[in-house]
Amino acid sequence: MKHHPPILNQEEIKHKIRRIAYQIYESNVEEQEIIIAGIAKNGFILAQKLDKELKKISPIKTKLCEVVINKKDPLGTITTSLEPAQYENKAIILVDDVLNSGTTLIYGVRHFLKVPLKHFKTAVLVDRNHKKYPVKADFKGISLSTSLSETVKVTFEEGKDRVELF
Repeated sequence: MKHHPPILNQEEIKHKIRRIAYQIYESNVEEQEIIIAGIAKNGFILAQKLDKELKKISPIKTKLCEVVINKKDPLGTITTSLEPAQYENKAIILVDDVLNSGTTLIYGVRHFLKVPLKHFKTAVLVDRNHKKYPVKADFKGISLSTSLSETVKVTFEEGKDRVELF
């Protein structure tokens, strides 16, 4: 496994998150409250970081939601830390760290569509452009053209956040 220097380091990730937060704010400027739904593990960590940035830059109330999807069986049960009534008729941003094939995001989207929503957008730190499904990232930190044999790994580690390619 070849090891490359990080594609994004701690500082660059911070900048990307801040930029995405501003884009989310701009596209939701009319909203009273938005739901930031992060796909468990890294997507949720990214959602927490976006939530923190949004609180610094905007008056919009945000509510975090953790989305648990079994990535090996995305058709299985998806659980969320908020009840459907809590996100009904709200603006939702579904967040994941990397958009690979789009499988995880599309099943996440499908889950939220069981209730009426005001509008729905997606945010990712890394968009890999290998989509199997018609899902796009409305907000993205970086777009990468990688080969399918390469793996993009996002690591959130206190003071050592990084995006690497293996």
